[in-house]
Amino acid sequence: MSLTGLDTTLFLAINNFARATPWLQPLVRAYAVYGVALFAVLLLAGWWSARTDSSRTPPRGTPLPALPGRPRATARMAAALWAPLGVLVAVGANQPLVALVGEPRPAALYTNLLLLVPASSDPALPSDHAVMAGASAAGLFLVSRRLGWWTSGAAVVMAFARVCVGAHQPWDVISGLGFGAVISPLGYVLSRRVLAWAVQVAATMRPRPLVTTEPLLGVTAAPVRTGAVTGEDLCRSGPDRETWTGPGRSPA
Repeated sequence: MSLTGLDTTLFLAINNFARATPWLQPLVRAYAVYGVALFAVLLLAGWWSARTDSSRTPPRGTPLPALPGRPRATARMAAALWAPLGVLVAVGANQPLVALVGEPRPAALYTNLLLLVPASSDPALPSDHAVMAGASAAGLFLVSRRLGWWTSGAAVVMAFARVCVGAHQPWDVISGLGFGAVISPLGYVLSRRVLAWAVQVAATMRPRPLVTTEPLLGVTAAPVRTGAVTGEDLCRSGPDRETWTGPGRSPA
């Protein structure tokens, strides 16, 4: 069986499965359309994980402020900042590829098709949703293996959902997952030095809370004294202490 024939057979089998499971259709439709929000949450979790990791106690002798002396924390935060950018780059790079391939949507190829979402006239291969999902998973693997595996599972479900609702054929989403999973790490390799530099600079400036929860060392607030000043306080103020000029005393 050719690749095209296998693609068609698998697509029709999934479409028939969707037709035979009406109870599942609302869930699949909702995830296929709004599941992008889940990936946004996972990317945010990656940033938060890297931010809190950068605040752990550094090894003894590490120069502070924190991140410039901690390559692992810097690399994690750089990867966390790249992950959403990598998604945007991958989806953007997919646009000329989709236009070049010009693969029609299933609605234009099959009759008696179950469509759970409105038919689109945009080219189908590679799938933008699958590219987004693949890039998210690959980007988060650079931050946290656990988050990477969770996102990979969500990406596979997204790919299945896009086929199940009739928006794409299997090869559309498989190629999309692969394209996103290649573009995101490749972009990180090319930009990681710049990203690491940006993280180190941010760690010493006002945007520091975006890259770590640890306060900037060496900058402490002056203690605030409450209540009246006593004579004892004035006597402790050193050689340049103030002198009491109240009744019974004359200025020094």
